[in-house]
Amino acid sequence: MADKIRVLLTEEEVNAKISEIADQISRDYEGRHVHLICILKGGVFFTCELAKRLTVPVSLDFMSVSSYGSGTQSSGVVKIIKDLDEPLEGKEVVIVEDIIDSGRTLAYLVEILKQRNPKSIELCTLLDKPERRVKKQVKVKYSCFTIPDEFVVGYGLDYDQKYRNLPYIGVIE
Repeated sequence: MADKIRVLLTEEEVNAKISEIADQISRDYEGRHVHLICILKGGVFFTCELAKRLTVPVSLDFMSVSSYGSGTQSSGVVKIIKDLDEPLEGKEVVIVEDIIDSGRTLAYLVEILKQRNPKSIELCTLLDKPERRVKKQVKVKYSCFTIPDEFVVGYGLDYDQKYRNLPYIGVIE
């Protein structure tokens, strides 16, 4: 690895918080079925770990939405790269994202998915950067960690497609 990476959140801290959030979601959806929408590619690590810990019935679908190019700043242009395979009508949806910062991507996505008539839509993220929020209407119900405005990698988050496989959250220095 050419880049120096400082550990921001250890693997143990991440795993403990995912278990805590899974418990909260399981309580909130007790007796119901939850439909997780994993936002690819970064959300896959978090979604899998979250789904394993849920005690309610779960179904999964995947969507790829991007507002980043190969750099470290959001381009502000949102595009759907891969759409859902299943309809959402009547489903209790939890959108699972690796990180929410400006909120542009999620604001756009929530509006599109609401048109598909789910019973409910909530947001769940591993990392939240509320100080960077441009779209204030984006409300995150389930958030593992609030982090400072640093570019992070690991646990699904990448820098130019590198470092997704790190088992912790790190900052490129």
